[in-house]
Formats: sequence, C-alpha cells, structure tokens
Amino acid sequence: MPWYDKFLSIYNVELKAISHSVYKGTRRRVEKRECDFPLVTICVIARNEEKTLPACLNALSRQKCQYPFEIIGVDNDSTDNTAEIFRMSGIPCYYEPRHGCGYARLCGLMHARGKYHINIDADTLYPPNYVQQMVRELQRPRVLAVGATWSYLPAKGYPRYIMFFYELVRDIYLWLQHFMRPELSVRGLVFAYRTEDAKKAGIRTDIIRGEDGSLALELKKHGKIHFLYGPKTRAFTGLGTLGADGSLLNSIRKRAVKAVIGIPGLFFPKKQYKDKESNLIKNK
Repeated sequence: MPWYDKFLSIYNVELKAISHSVYKGTRRRVEKRECDFPLVTICVIARNEEKTLPACLNALSRQKCQYPFEIIGVDNDSTDNTAEIFRMSGIPCYYEPRHGCGYARLCGLMHARGKYHINIDADTLYPPNYVQQMVRELQRPRVLAVGATWSYLPAKGYPRYIMFFYELVRDIYLWLQHFMRPELSVRGLVFAYRTEDAKKAGIRTDIIRGEDGSLALELKKHGKIHFLYGPKTRAFTGLGTLGADGSLLNSIRKRAVKAVIGIPGLFFPKKQYKDKESNLIKNK
C-alpha cells in the first residue's frame, strides 16, 4: 500500500466533510514538535486550498525528522476556509494580500526562523522522511539548494502505468538538464534551500511563475544545487497544469515537443533569461 493512501480519504474534500479528529490529531502532533529554535522551517503556501490543505498538513505533522522544525503557513488572500484550516491545525499563518507564488514564498521566507527552508505546496503530499532527507543534503559542503522529484496522485482518466512511464521519462530529462541548467529542473513544490542565502538572492515577485527557477539561477552562482530522486523524497501532488491541458495524451504531447526543442540547451549553461511578456505581473 502506498504511504499516501492514508491521506486520500481527506484529500480534495470540503472542510465540513472532514472529522474534527483529523485537525485535532494534526494539532497534537504539531504541538509536540514546537520549539524555540527550529533548525528547519517548513513553509506551506496556499490560496483557496480548503479541499487539499488538511491532507497536506496532516502528512507534514507526521514527518520523521531528527532535526527541530517549525511549520508555518501563508494564506495568499484566500476566499475560502484556508486560513481557518491553518488555525484549526495549530499552524501559525501569515496573510499575504498580493497574489502570486513569489509574494507567498517571500512572505514565508521573511517569517522563517530556521536555517533551512523547505517549500511546501498545499495540494501536495510529502513522504514521512522528506524533510530529513532534504536537510541532510543541504548540510553537505557548498550545497545551497536541493530539488526533488514528484509524481501525480491517482486520478480518473490517468492510468497509473502511463503516468509511471511519463514520470520516468520526465525525471530522466530533468536529471540530464540539472547538470548544466539546474534552474530549469527545480520546481517550487519540491525545493529547499538555505534561508539566509535565499534572502540575499531574493525571490522575484514580478512574474506569474518561475520564481523558483529564478532563485535557483541566483543561488547556483555561489554554490551547488543537488537533486534527489529516491522514493524517500518523492512527493505526490494533484494534476495541476497537467490536467489543464485537456486529455492526457495532449498533455504529454505538448511537453514532449517542448522537451525535444530544448535538447540542445541541455549542454550549455545560461547566466540569464529573458522574461516573456505574458509571464510578467501587471501591477495596476
């Protein structure tokens, strides 16, 4: 039985349909881990994630980690019960009114107390040894950031054997890419870094997506970015953009074409990238 099976009964479920014992259990485990000087900050960003946040927090509260850590949340101007779920789960929550992953990540970073910072997305489930393994990698000499792989939770219309093949090919591509261009291989949902180094590098808030890659681009100038591919750090998430492209075959086709076009770039590092106009946040 996959480790994430125990959380599927409360994943993608409305607040009122989840027993209060779930939140009490999460709160109890979080309170047992409370400390004045955490080595690690686990930061969960969320905007209107009422249906997925309870499962995410429940999984995080069960982390098997020898290092003292704190879990904090960022409510990115939600209009549902996201903030209430943080409160019921005993997680300190900071409010960020400006929309965007960059703003939410930056808000969490500025409130972090830990030496190491673990990015968490509210629609994602993390294995019990995730934090432990990410921190161990960050403690290696000159390693400033760590990325990991991820898979998709079971969904109707997305056969597991096809998804396994797709994820395998994708992971091989990301692995080849990370040698010269690690900034293109990192994803915010499975990304960790040294807090002070990230503060110095800065998190971009003027782009819709890619703040994680931009941070990695800056960090790689001063140290190493490592990647972990084992099951202990493989997170499981919802379909997200994969499900937004129509059918599964269409989603895979679009990504395959993009990957083939980008093959020549695997062998040449880049120091900067030109922003696409469509990815810029237009401040009114």
